[in-house]
Amino acid sequence: MKYLIVEDFSGGVIPFIFPDRVDHADFNDVLPYGKVVSAGYVALKNGAPECTGLSKELGVKARPEDAGIIAAALSGTDEY
Repeated sequence: MKYLIVEDFSGGVIPFIFPDRVDHADFNDVLPYGKVVSAGYVALKNGAPECTGLSKELGVKARPEDAGIIAAALSGTDEY
């Protein structure tokens, strides 16, 4: 799967996960947020998200903290 993490209007971050067949730039075009913080690929490894790669189209890459942001969102907490 691919992912984007975007900054919301209050400065917080929101992760989005979507299928590999969709380009990062195309997915970003339909979001009502301005700034993409990071992007890449996400997979579950031993039950935890692992984030790798980059989006050449958007000029951003996966960061070490992305896995924690995605894990928190999946668990339903706001603790990113």
